[in-house]
Amino acid sequence: MAACDRCGGKAVTLVRYSGAHLCGRHFCEFVEKRVRHELRRQLDLRGGERMAMAVSGGKDSIVALHLVADILGRRKDFEMCAVTVDEGIGRYRPPAIPLVSGLCGELGIEHIVVSFETLYGITMDQVAEARRDLSTCSYCGVLRRAAMNKAAREWGADFIATGLNLDDTAQSILMNLCRGDVERLARLGPHTSAQPGLVRRVQPLRTIPEGETTLYAIVRGLRYHDLECPYAPEAVRNSYRDVLSQLEDKFPGTRHSILKSYDELLQGLSSAYQPARLVECECGEPTTRDLCKACELLRSLDGIRR
Repeated sequence: MAACDRCGGKAVTLVRYSGAHLCGRHFCEFVEKRVRHELRRQLDLRGGERMAMAVSGGKDSIVALHLVADILGRRKDFEMCAVTVDEGIGRYRPPAIPLVSGLCGELGIEHIVVSFETLYGITMDQVAEARRDLSTCSYCGVLRRAAMNKAAREWGADFIATGLNLDDTAQSILMNLCRGDVERLARLGPHTSAQPGLVRRVQPLRTIPEGETTLYAIVRGLRYHDLECPYAPEAVRNSYRDVLSQLEDKFPGTRHSILKSYDELLQGLSSAYQPARLVECECGEPTTRDLCKACELLRSLDGIRR
């Protein structure tokens, strides 16, 4: 193993897109510096803010929770909680919830758990078994975002912080470009302002590759839930993940270049696509139509909901 470029100690990784060999301590500092930069860039804290952390228990959300707690959690004028959505996936979600609860107890923050079964009268295992037009992940994504927004809003959060990493972000950019969905491209987070009923989203790990969040968790000895969702193979996103992985392997830095290009275009996109006018859905959530997407999908499942 090569020596760390900064201290001469034993390196734990080669950062291919920069060419740097880093030991565990300097690798962690490398990650933490970029997360601090993103938090400063995305947030203008004036005191009294509340942040809900979306914490599934996976490596990304656990790393995001630890980093935000380390960087902002000691401020007396800042409050945070963790929100875990229980989708009702029997082979996947149950082990993660006590893990997150234990971590929140150690950090001294509130842990809120919301379930699909309580909110919607259905579990994702039931959705997966039903006849439907969309993939399981399409239902889960919409319902999970709605549940998270509702829980964060009811807690009084000013922000929702997610564990979306650089890979997730680059994949979303590429997906929307390939679909020709420029308007959705303009709506990708992090958000600079909030609309009525929607809690503003921030992304502390936006510039951190997925492999680096995994290594960071290992180097720091963080406990996380390491099972893959049984329905993940259905996701369309997998195809874009494979393409980006191949490009990154051949041309290190591709993911960062995609993100940089998007950020350069974002001002023009935001000007062309102003925030949509929101109305209140019959469920009380904000929507651009008569029914929010969550209610629309739930109606298609009325035959199996309790």
